[in-house]
Amino acid sequence: MTDSLAIDVAGIAFQNPLVLAAGTAAYGRELHDVADLSALGGLVTKAVSPEPRQGAPSPRVGEFEQGMINAVGLANPGMEAVRATELPWLAAHRGNLRVLVNVVGRVLEDFAEVVTTLDGSDGFEGFELNVSCPNTRAGGLEFGADRAVLAELVQRARSATKRPLFVKLSPTLQDVATTAKVAVDAGATGITVVNTVPGLVIDVERRRTAVGFGSGGVSGSAILPVGVLATWRVSRATNVPVIGVGGVRSGTDVVQYLLAGASLVGVGTAGLVDPKRPEKIVRELGAWLDRHGVRDVRSLIGTLEWPV
Repeated sequence: MTDSLAIDVAGIAFQNPLVLAAGTAAYGRELHDVADLSALGGLVTKAVSPEPRQGAPSPRVGEFEQGMINAVGLANPGMEAVRATELPWLAAHRGNLRVLVNVVGRVLEDFAEVVTTLDGSDGFEGFELNVSCPNTRAGGLEFGADRAVLAELVQRARSATKRPLFVKLSPTLQDVATTAKVAVDAGATGITVVNTVPGLVIDVERRRTAVGFGSGGVSGSAILPVGVLATWRVSRATNVPVIGVGGVRSGTDVVQYLLAGASLVGVGTAGLVDPKRPEKIVRELGAWLDRHGVRDVRSLIGTLEWPV
């Protein structure tokens, strides 16, 4: 089963296609004693910005029946602390786990600055650029919503590293496939879809919002179809690997993403609920392959039969 799950993506050898999504596993050490990270394919770190960020007010997370809402505000210790502390820990402890560093910024130039600062470090294979965050110079418009800005952002990051660059796009984009093509043409190695869906959850007993910021990002099983559709659209529009993210709770959810065209599949909320759930998902995926006589997980990618 183990060999059937191995996959090479963007020149990186993953032992299986399951990765922990950005923001759900911090920088790895937080889960080291509670989950078997060696059973997974990879990990995307929480956000890294040029300067430390305190993030949004508490409470930062709220639950509802179909999932979770969060407003963390991209809190992180800043790129210098990550370079000095977190990446050396990953280099020493990650084993076969492949790592992508998630990058955020307030202005366009921040992304290339983080990439340049971290590029010489060990402990990771590539970057994931979170262009769903607000561009303060543009009055809060998401970087990914302006294709000219997105192209320049990716070009600058591309010039700062030879490592793989994945660009993470929002599910609210009017045409996610065309935006993905812009990112690829500018130098992206791959695309990640989707980020959380904007939403509002209200605590009706207190008559207040569930999270301190007010609105937040919705994740969990409710957004599985959103992520799968975006994956299908992006995989058909580009010739680069796609990381499909959103709503994954089981091995069959992973199969949905693979059939839609994903090469890697991210799990987030399910791992927050149960830190051991991701390793169980890997086993469920292997069992599904065995039941269906699939010897190589790569043979599933992009094989969805679309109605005529």
